[in-house]
Amino acid sequence: MPRRNSSVVGREFGDAVREVIAQTGLTHRKLAEELGWDEAKLSDLVRGKGGVTEVEVMQLLSYCHVKPDVIQHLLVLFRETRVRGYLKFTDDQVPALLEQERLANEITVWSSLLIPGHLQTTDYMRAAIDGVVHPDAVDYEEVIAAKLERHKLFHWSRTFVFYIHEYALRLPVGGPDVMKDQYIHLLGMAQRSYITLRIVPAAIGAHAGVSGSFIRLGYEKFEPVVFLEGENSGLFLEDAASLAVYASVVKRLDDQALNPEESKELITGILT
Repeated sequence: MPRRNSSVVGREFGDAVREVIAQTGLTHRKLAEELGWDEAKLSDLVRGKGGVTEVEVMQLLSYCHVKPDVIQHLLVLFRETRVRGYLKFTDDQVPALLEQERLANEITVWSSLLIPGHLQTTDYMRAAIDGVVHPDAVDYEEVIAAKLERHKLFHWSRTFVFYIHEYALRLPVGGPDVMKDQYIHLLGMAQRSYITLRIVPAAIGAHAGVSGSFIRLGYEKFEPVVFLEGENSGLFLEDAASLAVYASVVKRLDDQALNPEESKELITGILT
């Protein structure tokens, strides 16, 4: 794998390799020495920057006595680093992009149908889940606990911009009391200096976000990522063409949305 900017799948691969190394009890310096590598080469690998071939990956995993099924999984991840976009299937309730959100310092969200998950109250979460999933098919508390992990992302060291369609505000999820609490929560979160809330009014008709919701992640050390979420999977887009398209969508949404004060006034109007 040629040396390159760190990608989402590269970082996931690197984190998995880091765990493999940790289980050996060896320091990275010692392992690099045993393999005949420069320590910088191993450092790039675990930071998701590549710089190794598949044969070298096998050399490292064999030296660490990794089980065959783990080797197969890691090789699949390694090969994924060479393709445009990364489709990730999730077999648990933790959102597929949570680890990447933890690394990001700029999070931009466009939500056309529901209040964004980052801003949902617990009761709103429960009602939203109830509306789309059969009660016997999900452990509510497990799902909600996983979703609440995203609330921990809020910190002054990050900036958040939420574009929300007015229809998402007006969709009656869980009934009047749930929605009242949700509106009050939105207004409270909008007071934080690092959170910007922008509402796209229904009156404008067709808008830049008609193709669907997405999240754009910006990093200090990595290239940006756009995330599209499905029922049990998520697609990370990192190629230049896709990033340019979504940057254009965000710019157009910025033009079409109410400003922060107008947005808060609209929410207050719905609340009262």
